[in-house]
This record gives sequence, structure tokens and C-alpha cells, in this order.
Amino acid sequence: MKRALIAATAAAAILASSQALTQGVTVTLEPAQRTKIKEYVVKEKVNPVTIRERVIVGSTLPADVELRAVPADWGPSVSRYRYIYSDNRVILADPADRRVVQIID
Repeated sequence: MKRALIAATAAAAILASSQALTQGVTVTLEPAQRTKIKEYVVKEKVNPVTIRERVIVGSTLPADVELRAVPADWGPSVSRYRYIYSDNRVILADPADRRVVQIID
């Protein structure tokens, strides 16, 4: 009985920590906000960055890639992040660890 309780507690702790990590890695954007961000990049003619590695949410951007500040009109939900434009996508990353939190196609 005691072992089952310990195993269940450990499983719950692992599940909770993995959910917390996943939630910390992604950002949810409304469709209108995604459109605004994409339109900004096109209008401002942001220079694209070439990255050899495959970029997915949760991956880390290379140290030699310059992260750009997010404009204030993109909204407060993304103001703490930085972005790059690569392969016709806007990629939001956390500047602290360069981890990708959102990709806007």
C-alpha cells in the first residue's frame, strides 16, 4: 500500500513538472495578433536570418543569431520575448535562454 502511494505521488509530480515545462515554453496568440505580427515583418521588410538547424517550438536558437526586440504594438503577451524572421516565419524566443516559444507561419 505504501509503495503504491509513493509511486502514485511520484508519477503525479513528474506529470505536473512536465506540464509546467511545456506551458512555460509555448505562447498562445489570437489569429488577429498572428496576422498583425506577420504584416509587420512584411511591411518593415525585416531581413531574414538563415538557420541551418531545424527550428521547432522548444528548440534553442544558435548563439550567433541576433534576436530583435518585439514592437510594443504586438501586445503585452509577447513583450518579454524577442524575435527573428527565418524561412518566411516569425519565430518568438525567450531572450534568457533563446528557447523558441512560438512560430508564426
